[in-house]
Amino acid sequence: MEKDRYWFIRKVIGFLFRLLSRITVEGLENIPEKGPFVLVTNHVSRLDSPLLLVICPIRLYALVADKYRKSLVFYWILKAAGAIWIRRSEFDRQALMAAMDVLKSENVLALAPEGTRSPTGGLQKGKPGAAFLAARSGVPLVPVGITGTETMLKDFLRLRRMDIKVRFGESFYLPKEGRLTSQELEVATDLIMQRIAELLPIEYRGVYRGFVPEDFQSGRGTIVSSA
Repeated sequence: MEKDRYWFIRKVIGFLFRLLSRITVEGLENIPEKGPFVLVTNHVSRLDSPLLLVICPIRLYALVADKYRKSLVFYWILKAAGAIWIRRSEFDRQALMAAMDVLKSENVLALAPEGTRSPTGGLQKGKPGAAFLAARSGVPLVPVGITGTETMLKDFLRLRRMDIKVRFGESFYLPKEGRLTSQELEVATDLIMQRIAELLPIEYRGVYRGFVPEDFQSGRGTIVSSA
């Protein structure tokens, strides 16, 4: 029943995205055919998680801030999609253990290492959660760069469709696995954020702009457009 509900919700949200936006997706071939792996993305809008739910061909379990419990629409969507609620204001051991269980079950975990939406659209300093989970589980990470979802309200008020771009990068492993020191977690987090920054235009790279040469162009994957 839960599995059927997930795919039903995916179809409904997919219809709404097709109605309200134009989506260009690049690098879908970089997504492994099955888990376990961690999907790491930038976070510019509340639409990011539902968007990935629609784009990814395999089931996702998203690590989501518990503040979205207060949003009737997003709570319904995310709960139906099997969200793992996490309290950002503290070390939420229960949420992290639930995330580890997802990976141990060879499923796919999606999260935004920044931990919260960017108020400027540019990348913020990453938090160590993604590095902690990837290092402890030994699974690969798949970086994602999203642009265009942050204009949702402005485009809606102007009766204009959003122009959304999603880029998936090649999967990678952290150079060290297992228990990492706080300094090693910071280095691993910067590596993860750099891989995300490489998939974004310069103006979206934020505090990681200096980690990527300005003329850097990541290898282009197969491009799929949705009218």
